[in-house]
Amino acid sequence: MRKLAVLSMHTSPLAQPGTGDGGGMNVYVRELSSALARAGVACDVYTRATEAGPHQVDVEPGLVVHYVEAGPSHAVEKAALHLYVDEFARNVEQRMIELELLGEPAVDAIHANYWLSGVAGHSLKHRLGLPLVSTFHTLDRVKAEAEPDDIDTVDPERRRRSEAEIIGCSDALLASCTVEEDQLVELYGAERSRVQVIAPGVDHALFSPGDRAQARRALRLEGDGPLLLFVGRIQPLKGVEVAVNAVAWLDAAGVPGAQLVIVGGPSGPKGASEALALQAMVARLGLGERVRFVPPQSHELLSTFYRASDICLVPSRSESFGLVALEAAACGIPVVASAVGGLTTLVEDGRTGFLVERGNAAGFAERIATLWARPELARSMGDAAAERARTYTWSLAAARLRRLYGELTSRSLVECS
Repeated sequence: MRKLAVLSMHTSPLAQPGTGDGGGMNVYVRELSSALARAGVACDVYTRATEAGPHQVDVEPGLVVHYVEAGPSHAVEKAALHLYVDEFARNVEQRMIELELLGEPAVDAIHANYWLSGVAGHSLKHRLGLPLVSTFHTLDRVKAEAEPDDIDTVDPERRRRSEAEIIGCSDALLASCTVEEDQLVELYGAERSRVQVIAPGVDHALFSPGDRAQARRALRLEGDGPLLLFVGRIQPLKGVEVAVNAVAWLDAAGVPGAQLVIVGGPSGPKGASEALALQAMVARLGLGERVRFVPPQSHELLSTFYRASDICLVPSRSESFGLVALEAAACGIPVVASAVGGLTTLVEDGRTGFLVERGNAAGFAERIATLWARPELARSMGDAAAERARTYTWSLAAARLRRLYGELTSRSLVECS
């Protein structure tokens, strides 16, 4: 296995996570491709060009990001991107041919991320005769249950129909945890033998325990109550309003002075209205001095926010994995999270943090109050979280994937079911 084509159509791995369409998938594609390149598998990452600029960026030896024309050269609502998938696939194929003519090794396999890239990857598999590996990151049937209003009103079945076709023809399907594996099998009829559970990693050089007081001084965060942290895109699916309501509940629970830092920006078609609604909620609850909105941060700065906090909150309505929970754990911070999806495999309830029923702000407040009243428990949970997080590394994920790619290139391709 010498070279891999990684498809990330709707968002560049070099985009800032936490705003627009940038999130955990950006981190996943960037870090995993980097780890693969360092392990000897060259990675060409293909993403849609959204502005005038270079056609490619050489990120590091063995890792190149290619910006491919598909539709207008500006940001497009994700709901409309399916219109440009065919053009994206054609231009990716053309770029591959050009690179081979320049003497570069031929691509051995395709790894598609998200359903839009999966549609393109499905087409390229048949045109080029290459094995296809698919990672969905989120699944329509799961997301629809958590957020039924966020569906394609023109063709509500388009995405799940496409996901089913991709699943039926992928040579391997990657799941981040056993929960996602079961969802692929039970909701889409995937063959379990083709599903590989390979957990993402975390950059331990950046995310590790540190001095809380020093981190707070660096960020100019002061106060006597618990410092709570939310990291992620501002959109209904992430449940930020639950974190805000939890702060209000804490006053009634006898834990005054709690502060909440929200790091992230609006995302998706409802992102802007969600941000305005959150600001209105903060004002209505009289929390203007205690809820702080911070724009998305680079990983170098984000680790300081984790270290400064007492507790990280992940109140998502749905989460296929939950990289934020893992990053917080790696920094030795206990996590209070919704008991959904991959979060149930990352957070050991009562040992590394707490799991709470989705949307239950009072439940979140109760667990926060427990940790604040028992600092020894918070410390032991943070220590246990950091210890467990050390088992998640990008190099391990890359090693497992490298073996999988090698196996696939020696097999017959799966035919469409």
